[in-house]
Amino acid sequence: ITLLFAVFVTLYAMGQVDKIKAQKVIQSLRESFGITARGSFPKPSVLENEANPVAPIITPQEAEVGGADEAAMGGLTRSDLNVLIKIKSSLQQFLVTHNAQDKIHLDITRRGLVVSLEAIDFFDRGSATVKQSAVPLLDHVAKSLADYTNPIRIEGYTDDRPISTPDFPSNWELSTARAVNILHFLVDRHGFLPQNLSVAGYGPYHPIADNTSEKGRQKNRRVDIVLLAGQGLWAEP
Repeated sequence: ITLLFAVFVTLYAMGQVDKIKAQKVIQSLRESFGITARGSFPKPSVLENEANPVAPIITPQEAEVGGADEAAMGGLTRSDLNVLIKIKSSLQQFLVTHNAQDKIHLDITRRGLVVSLEAIDFFDRGSATVKQSAVPLLDHVAKSLADYTNPIRIEGYTDDRPISTPDFPSNWELSTARAVNILHFLVDRHGFLPQNLSVAGYGPYHPIADNTSEKGRQKNRRVDIVLLAGQGLWAEP
């Protein structure tokens, strides 16, 4: 009887150990898939920078998250989209509050968040110098993007009307100069890291509206600040 009792105690103890081990294995698997005790949520792709815990970075994911939204956005994860939507909503609210929604247009594309500045509100015609009246608005845009270490591409565009001045022999030079000046604004005034920024001048060759009307030409004259995410670094506008 004593031996049988010892055997049952041993078996019971082994069963308890296995149960604890099993719980540890299950918990480890749950954490790996981002599942918490309250429900199932994917882990966010916005990671804290060790040097600056409050500065998030949107990182490309090794595995794409399935779903129609991600497919339409060229493989952006849902976490990436959530961050971009948050930034866009904050900027949109500011623009509406200051009646500036016609000066800056916001869009989320497969490349990331596109902040499109209408040239007429930021530059004089034929000039690449940022208007003083536009500085406060541009300051707010810069502050909204300053906490993110994603690459940023600044792209200049013009309408199809030719230009030929000593400073700008063609629209190539004008579009590029405007983008470069926005870059200097971000670096010199707001401390953006130069290695995270790039510039492109597309001249009149990527219109978003019909150049046969003044309204269409005005839309085509723009500078886009693109906060890149996912595969956006290699995507064309």
